[in-house]
Amino acid sequence: MTSSPETPSNSLSFLSALAVQATAQAKLTPAQQRFNELLARIELLTGHIQRLEAWSDRHRYSHIQALRASAQQAQAHRKNLLFFLHERLQTADFTVQQQRMARGKLRSLLGALAATADPQVQALANLYVSEEDTQEAAEEQAEAAQRLRERIEEALGQPIDKPSQYQTPEEMMAAGMRQWQRQQKADDDRKAAKRAARKANQKSAAAEKGEISPAMARETDAKSAIRTIFRQLARALHPDREPVESERLRKTGLMSEVNAAYEKNDLTTLLRLQMQVAQVNLLNKAGTARIADDKLIAMSLWLKEQVAALEDDLDHLESRLSQELCLPVRADADEEVLSLSLQRIQADQRHTADSLAADLRRIQNDAELKRWLKEQWLLAKATSA
Repeated sequence: MTSSPETPSNSLSFLSALAVQATAQAKLTPAQQRFNELLARIELLTGHIQRLEAWSDRHRYSHIQALRASAQQAQAHRKNLLFFLHERLQTADFTVQQQRMARGKLRSLLGALAATADPQVQALANLYVSEEDTQEAAEEQAEAAQRLRERIEEALGQPIDKPSQYQTPEEMMAAGMRQWQRQQKADDDRKAAKRAARKANQKSAAAEKGEISPAMARETDAKSAIRTIFRQLARALHPDREPVESERLRKTGLMSEVNAAYEKNDLTTLLRLQMQVAQVNLLNKAGTARIADDKLIAMSLWLKEQVAALEDDLDHLESRLSQELCLPVRADADEEVLSLSLQRIQADQRHTADSLAADLRRIQNDAELKRWLKEQWLLAKATSA
């Protein structure tokens, strides 16, 4: 199917066409090379975003539905295990150690069912939060928190602030994340302060000499270039000058796109529309090769900002999908590999639900119940180690 001029795929082809081409008589200047590099980067990032969104549209809904169904089944099995284990704890011939292991497993199940509004689950939660059990659980949590603290401090390269305040692994992990974020913010603030100081020094030096700094001059040139392209497009697309109704509607739509791009200082869209309207080389056959280097340098400032905005958009998209799909999502990853990873996650979730159902069938026998409790206790210790 052929794409219309307004489609994203065609927009990307326009980006490629905007690049300055070397000739046999003249090689590309550094300014032209930088301009081309930024266009290529914009094309790459835009393509990544479009492909990732398309892949997400094909898989996201069915994946989330499959995970939700497995999670509901797993919660139902946990609830049945909870009630069964509570009943057996009252009637089975357990040793003191087995009772402790059973209460530990009950607390684990209650933790997994914490968001459940079932009154029976809440009643059992209240029942098993006795002073003895709370102390026992607190000791286990504190030990796990201490082990986690050591790993976090090794990763941070510095000790956790006031570690005695955090008694559970969740609290310790949250504290570690906050400290890491503070480190990152401090680093970013230092870098921003250095950049601001350099700019201030440049402006101050230029002011003392009564000169305009190169950066300010480039920014002025960039705004002038964008304004020039906007005015050319406005003259070419003014709908009131078009007598044909269909053409007037087309120009009205294009002019809306021009206005939106101008408000955002979206240079690549303005250049694409300029080329689209002319249907010849950029800027009415002048071509980017004839644009002076100082103008290309100025325009590259805006392209650089668009690259940064696209990188942010891509980071946010990857982060959101990673969280929603329970899978590290990268735009440059192979789509088939990502899709297979989704299938593995779904299979793992189904396996979790199936394993809980199998456990419930197995522990109907007292001997198997006691073996199962020991296995679960050893597994919990190994997991927290």
